[in-house]
Amino acid sequence: MENDDVIQIDSSNLSETKDKIEMIIRQTDYDEETARKKLTEYNNDYLKVIKSYFGIEDKIKENPTKIKSLNQEIYRQIRHKMDYSIQDYNKKQEIKLQDEISKLHDRDNL
Repeated sequence: MENDDVIQIDSSNLSETKDKIEMIIRQTDYDEETARKKLTEYNNDYLKVIKSYFGIEDKIKENPTKIKSLNQEIYRQIRHKMDYSIQDYNKKQEIKLQDEISKLHDRDNL
């Protein structure tokens, strides 16, 4: 092994790092050397190593909203629910109106 590939590990984290490497080896087809390289590449986050092996990408939240208080969150959820409900109601009313109009046209044509 070259000096660039050697991982500098303090003695307190040696067993923790060894456990992580063993876990990566069990969950993937990596050998010990590859597991070490990947572990350093992903800043000792074994979950990221395993997820990258399986091709799972981290979810990026689109337009995250910061909750300032519980009441704000409650009212935000109520507004979203009411918005969805009124949109659904309007669609149903439009369909109902079109059906009524078509029935009237059919009745007039007879």
